[in-house]
Amino acid sequence: METNISYYQNKQEFRHFVSNTFLDLIKLKKEDNKSSFNALVLNIIPEIKKYVNGQLNTVIKKGHFSKNKIKADDIIDQLFIEIYDHIDEVKQQKDFYLWLFKKTNELLDDLTIEEEFDEIFFKNIDDYTKPEWDAMQENFSTDGGGDLLMIEELDDMSYNHNDYTLNHVFIKDNQKSFIEKIDKDLSAQEIQNHIQMVLYNLPNSMRNVFELFAIEQLELEEIAKIRNNTLEEVSQLLTDTKQVLQASFVKRFI
Repeated sequence: METNISYYQNKQEFRHFVSNTFLDLIKLKKEDNKSSFNALVLNIIPEIKKYVNGQLNTVIKKGHFSKNKIKADDIIDQLFIEIYDHIDEVKQQKDFYLWLFKKTNELLDDLTIEEEFDEIFFKNIDDYTKPEWDAMQENFSTDGGGDLLMIEELDDMSYNHNDYTLNHVFIKDNQKSFIEKIDKDLSAQEIQNHIQMVLYNLPNSMRNVFELFAIEQLELEEIAKIRNNTLEEVSQLLTDTKQVLQASFVKRFI
């Protein structure tokens, strides 16, 4: 099976490819052909690694871990083992894609610690002035010494370059005027930078649900399965996150 991850035009194509590998992986597992099994899994890994890097980079920037202490490869190595040892848990071919993200999230949860939620940020979201937002953005973009933050994975294909857009934030018809004004005044990069900065300040649960929805293009029911949440919990987390992002755009740019 010849594949190249760069050929996938969208998440749905990648999802289709992952599902199609399932029966081959089951066959190789029954044959106890671990080398061929891992070689096939290797075709899946680059996209999963982007997701892992995106999750790890936030907790590293928050100071919970050193860049040298935990790397995406540590989780990916364990994921290879988890897939081989537990793929029999997957009952249907169509479930394999979500199962991969669920296993990945479990490994991330085992390694990362519970973040302290910055309640001040959340409570004052409507009161920050534009200069305060700009200062927050500058602080987010620099390290402790005042130098621009350069994370080693940024120029790596395995880094998750999150392409957030205003459509991920503003969805109602009566919000079109906001989209038009912000789109006119800001570049795509400025929009992405602002969304990333706000997400950074939110609890992991809100950030993770938003990323699974916006970047991984998963349905709310699927996100609930991956995170072991109820549909209502996931729906509320996504709603709360969008409301915070909307308020931040309006206050800072409108």
